[in-house]
Amino acid sequence: MKRSLVLAGGGVAGIAWELGVLFGISELEPELAESIISADLIIGTSAGSAVAAQISSGQDLAALYEAQFSAESNEIMIDFDATTHASLVEKLIHGSEDDIEIRQAIGKFAMSTATIEEEQRRSVIATRLPKQEWPAQALWITAVDAESGELEVFTSDSGVQLVDAVSASCAVPGIWPPATIGGRKFIDGGVRSTTNADLAIGSDRVLVITPSAPDAPYRWGSLENELQSFGPDTTRVLYANTSSQAAFGSNPFSPSSRRQSAIAGRAIGRASAEGLVSFWVLRAPLKSEKER
Repeated sequence: MKRSLVLAGGGVAGIAWELGVLFGISELEPELAESIISADLIIGTSAGSAVAAQISSGQDLAALYEAQFSAESNEIMIDFDATTHASLVEKLIHGSEDDIEIRQAIGKFAMSTATIEEEQRRSVIATRLPKQEWPAQALWITAVDAESGELEVFTSDSGVQLVDAVSASCAVPGIWPPATIGGRKFIDGGVRSTTNADLAIGSDRVLVITPSAPDAPYRWGSLENELQSFGPDTTRVLYANTSSQAAFGSNPFSPSSRRQSAIAGRAIGRASAEGLVSFWVLRAPLKSEKER
């Protein structure tokens, strides 16, 4: 049985929230959490790529969770307004229905927008990674070629450093600089889809963790559409509830959003843990199952 974990984008707040979800699961169902982070395949997009790199590093979930409460942070504070940014992107792609053309337009915008220096951003990403090496388990990190608009999936076989792959996946257009890899420019994998869950097709179980609401509007890459490609009872999605959305605040890129986002995610994880046991179907029964 092949199990896949899909981790979606969502800024600094999304990283803290997703780690909180996983930690919350581990508190009530530790063996389940261990099996989830040891999935046969982990797919990370944007913030999810950072979480994927962290949980596959071997570092304890509790330590990763506690790090979200540290007053020290190398994250760079930026002004961000989601409504303004979304409106700007809509103007860029207005009238276009072709996915590739849309991504090319966003890529062009990303490459022409003044942001911080690329190396400065790469340094921030490096501090997020407990290890700089690719893990032994299958890890796929998504990005989009800024010029061609094509999806790129980085793996341990890509000949690309892990920090560069994560930098590319987290390169939000207009916010952070595109990442240069092999002479090519890459932008956030979320430009194709905030989850890219369809890449997990062929899996018997797919758990998607996304800091988005179930009714969140999608301009492209609809998770609902992606899930239709899977068989019945194959997928389960953990969404952000109203409390989580409030915890993210108006600027999910703000380092100050980490604490409350982690707490909100932990609550989601604890509330979801028991129900996930029967879905994930571990090879060996959980201790909690034997004791019930």
